[in-house]
Amino acid sequence: MQTVAVIDYGMGNLHSVAKALEHVGAGKVLITSDANVIREADRVVFPGVGAIRDCMAEIRRLGFDALVREVSQDRPFLGICVGMQALLDHSEENAGVDCIGLFPGQVKLFAKDQHEDGEHLKVPHMGWNQVKQTVDHPLWHDIPDLARFYFVHSYYIAAANPRQVVGGGHYGVDFAAALADGSRFAVQFHPEKSHTHGLQLLQNFAAWDGRW
Repeated sequence: MQTVAVIDYGMGNLHSVAKALEHVGAGKVLITSDANVIREADRVVFPGVGAIRDCMAEIRRLGFDALVREVSQDRPFLGICVGMQALLDHSEENAGVDCIGLFPGQVKLFAKDQHEDGEHLKVPHMGWNQVKQTVDHPLWHDIPDLARFYFVHSYYIAAANPRQVVGGGHYGVDFAAALADGSRFAVQFHPEKSHTHGLQLLQNFAAWDGRW
């Protein structure tokens, strides 16, 4: 049976992610902060919630910045929400925080005074929103284009390499909802909270060979 390591650095919605992975039959799901267990896993999930400054402080304290760079090169790797944002170069949050730098780009704050179709857009962006599939990636298998996923975020990703953007969202501005590069895939939304389509994405991740 394959193993899926859910990285525990004290800042993720770990149990709901793990339960969703178990629900789709992903294999033996391990919530762990043990670097050796993570290295030995067949697949790795990197979730996150909260302030990026606190997340990056714990990630660096534990040496997980180097570990994430290592394990995401040679096996299926999934970043979720702040776990996705931590993979970028830099975040504007908390007066500016340098991140892991696996995907080039910036994490920016949604404008507080955004309006669309005469309606004020609240920050954080919270709720269901469509994702435009910009690339035919294996993790979109059996998920219709413009399917709705569940988002909770005040900051959005402005990707520097448009070829890595495989899913786009819109909330006052266009933003990267999903990024991919080799065996790395990352999403701004919460698949574990996104019902049928989110579970399908996790099932696709569990079956993905990491090639694209």
